[in-house]
Amino acid sequence: MSEPDFSAVFRLLAEEGRERPGLHQWLALLPGQLKEALDPKRFPEFNGWWQRVKQLPEIETSQFNLQTAAITATQGLKTDGQPLGEGEKNQIAGLLKGLMPWRKGPFDLHGTYIDTEWRSDFKWDRLRPHLGRLEGRKILDVGGGSGYHAWRLAGEGAAFTLCIDPSPRFYAQFEAVKKLLGTQGLPEVYHLPVGIEALPDQLAAFDWVLSMGVLYHRRSPIDHLLELKSALRPGGELVLETLVIEGDEQAVLIPEDRYAAMRNVWFLPSVKALELWLRRAGFTNIRCVSQEKTTTEEQRATDWMTFQSLADFLDSENPDLTREGYPAPVRAVLLAEKPD
Repeated sequence: MSEPDFSAVFRLLAEEGRERPGLHQWLALLPGQLKEALDPKRFPEFNGWWQRVKQLPEIETSQFNLQTAAITATQGLKTDGQPLGEGEKNQIAGLLKGLMPWRKGPFDLHGTYIDTEWRSDFKWDRLRPHLGRLEGRKILDVGGGSGYHAWRLAGEGAAFTLCIDPSPRFYAQFEAVKKLLGTQGLPEVYHLPVGIEALPDQLAAFDWVLSMGVLYHRRSPIDHLLELKSALRPGGELVLETLVIEGDEQAVLIPEDRYAAMRNVWFLPSVKALELWLRRAGFTNIRCVSQEKTTTEEQRATDWMTFQSLADFLDSENPDLTREGYPAPVRAVLLAEKPD
């Protein structure tokens, strides 16, 4: 491993673009987008993160499991056929620590358990019963962080999963995990450090598109829904997870400044309002499959994310409120289809 290598993604988009021409349009734009995404002038920290990824041992095979709460790799064999030594396992732990903070997970990689801020397996367990068959699906995970859900989707048989997230740190974390899973036998899972704005209009390429924990960060939520629909093929399905409040079709919370200490939260609709937004965006067969209050068991500070987390953002006297006095976080998952 030397510099970031996107050739496998380029090949995938070229092959899939024979049937889904929007991918060829994106492929023509992508090299320039990636150059900008990892521009050292914009993100000088990336070189340090990438050096840590490069220093990880070169693993050819491992026993990996993408269907457990933690994405797991054990019994790693290096490219010379030798197993990892204790010194190398300790090196792995140190290098992965150097990529902190880790937000979404968890991961268990050759003896290093990455206890991420989010127990993303909780969200997955709420979502999975409603997804049906994933075998052969071609899936885009928008704002997927370091790729936890992309790996879980692959573990359920997706043809390929592509995670996009504009954070270079998340890209480095994804590549670190992928390297430690080994080069042999991995499913088609990729990460691009770009946002949804990088996708061309009317891409119409994916069977499933996930947007989980993104909508409330968008200044124009309807435009985001239209972007998600544009990425879906006709008949494709959207998985949308976002913060919601109680109320009727017109109920929307717009924070004055911060929400749960987050400055970049713009709109928190009720489920009924969100269903209306989806209808206005042209989706059909809309249904809410989960609505759960976020707990401090699911989101918390850990040794791998040592900054403040949910417990610090709630009212110390009343955990049903944020420290700003708004309703405490409740997240809903909605499914919707793009018409044929």
